[in-house]
Amino acid sequence: MTVEGASPHHFCSLAQQFTRLGRELTSARSTDEVFELITHRAYGVIPAAEHAGISRGRNGKFVPVGPTSDLPMQVDALQYAKGTGPCVDAVLDAALYRVGDLRRDRRWPDFGREAAERYGVRSMLSVRVFLEEDDLLVGLNLYSSAVDAFDESDETTATVLATHGALAIVAADNRDTADNLRRALETSRQIGAAIGILMATYKVTYDQGFDLLRVASQTKRRKLVDIAEDVLLSGALELPAPPEIRERPPSGVG
Repeated sequence: MTVEGASPHHFCSLAQQFTRLGRELTSARSTDEVFELITHRAYGVIPAAEHAGISRGRNGKFVPVGPTSDLPMQVDALQYAKGTGPCVDAVLDAALYRVGDLRRDRRWPDFGREAAERYGVRSMLSVRVFLEEDDLLVGLNLYSSAVDAFDESDETTATVLATHGALAIVAADNRDTADNLRRALETSRQIGAAIGILMATYKVTYDQGFDLLRVASQTKRRKLVDIAEDVLLSGALELPAPPEIRERPPSGVG
């Protein structure tokens, strides 16, 4: 959705959801705590997700972190051994993969069949957590035993979580450096001007304008400054629809 086709309510709603989903993440003091918060928050706000986990990669090797159960570690071990699968490819391709039926998906026939038969996983949703630096690769993964469990709203919610998670990972890894980076980004001419356009057009705050640029950066898998330059050149900011936050009842949280 572009600036011309979006309403102020759309932009304000997305900014508010971004803030709501990310509030806990900003208080995390370590990357391990961030990973755990991301997976448990994803499990909590996406009802179709029966399990959630994160794949973390360095130097071509991946490990599972922050899982909500043992299943993500078991399923992801299959992908790591084969070198391919939704979560591995989402990270390496800087993409989002929504799989409706692993047993029948032709992209990962061996992995999909084994995951379905051994662990009962039929649907997956995997999205890369896009960081400004490329040495750390991170992907958020959701799992379900139901066919076609995830929808477009779940994609948007996962993307918003990944967006705020990326900022929280950097901050937890080196809080002082992250603060300096954010200040440098916020005060750069391109980003500051782009935020000003969003503030004037959609009556959002400065922080909300910055957050919206971050959402677009995650969605497009592009650097923040490049998104800002697009706004300055075209006057448009393409964003996903605001996620439909469908909280689990308290008794449903594992």
